[in-house]
Amino acid sequence: MSLNLGSALWTASAVNMAHLFRMNLGNILLLEGIAIILSNALILRNFDWRRMLGNVLFMVPFSYLVSGIAQMLTVFHIQHLSLVPSVILDIIGVMMIGCGVSIYQRVNLILHPNDDFMQILRFKYFHGNAVIASLVAFIVPITITTICFLIQRHLWAVNIGTVVALLFQGTFIALSDRYVFKKLKHQRL
Repeated sequence: MSLNLGSALWTASAVNMAHLFRMNLGNILLLEGIAIILSNALILRNFDWRRMLGNVLFMVPFSYLVSGIAQMLTVFHIQHLSLVPSVILDIIGVMMIGCGVSIYQRVNLILHPNDDFMQILRFKYFHGNAVIASLVAFIVPITITTICFLIQRHLWAVNIGTVVALLFQGTFIALSDRYVFKKLKHQRL
């Protein structure tokens, strides 16, 4: 967000909803997360209170940290970098997100609801395929962003980084599963 080259898809959808509803990004991320927690329970046909509590425990600080860090990074004026370093930094950020998601999905103590959603899809419907599960999970934020665009006639936080996340997030997760902490396996699915 700070580079203004686009966010990951869920964050981009939240940024667009924040503009549409004139709400704080942290609050929108929190509300979006609660909706996904409920959706996950419906998909699993099980209100697993431990899982849902874990989602909330991860999501609440994460929602406000993302909002706060995005604002804080503007202090370093990274939004004024030229295009090439900005794109490289943005792609590295998307890759790091994929790597982080891979690691903490395999540890599976507590997950952000959006990543839990992708993992549910991945192992319940797509035989462990992170690429397909990621693309299917992204239908939701793409739909939200599209609706916001149709209402506002403007997009926020959608750019090169968003496209990279859409096309390669699942691949970054799958590659990280294979090459980062190789002995770490998916658990408690």
